[in-house]
Amino acid sequence: MNILISLALTTGILSGLWGWVAVSLGLLSWAGFLGCTAYFACPQGGIKGLFISACTLCSGVLWAQVIVHSSALAPQLEIVGYMVTGVVAFLMCIQAKHTLLSFVPGTFIGACATFAGQGEWRMVIPSLLLGLVFGFAMKNSGLWLAARQAKAETQVLSAKKLAE
Repeated sequence: MNILISLALTTGILSGLWGWVAVSLGLLSWAGFLGCTAYFACPQGGIKGLFISACTLCSGVLWAQVIVHSSALAPQLEIVGYMVTGVVAFLMCIQAKHTLLSFVPGTFIGACATFAGQGEWRMVIPSLLLGLVFGFAMKNSGLWLAARQAKAETQVLSAKKLAE
């Protein structure tokens, strides 16, 4: 079984489980899939990638709140909202100079999830973060399965060579 099949298998199984968990806990399943996607897309893997993804997702939620609340201060002037969005988007990118905030797409995923969740950050954050944990489990269990299968195949080939 190659790595793609292994990842597909574990992702499929855990995606179904995530759907059930999200509904059972009253979370936003789509936001959880965004959290999962963030882990898969993060260039860092392992615990470091999990932590960087969590930090950037949460920072994106915070930045979205800044945009929403700042724009609400002058609702009659739409231009204020656009200007705030531009400044905040700049800051969302520039924060990447810090290692824990270096995954810019994670920041934008967190912000977009907050906008899509109509600013309900108390629902968005746990959905994103639990989905992120599922993404970690999906990818790492798939890599584990592929490595286990490769080891088993190597042992079979070694046994055949010894038998010859």
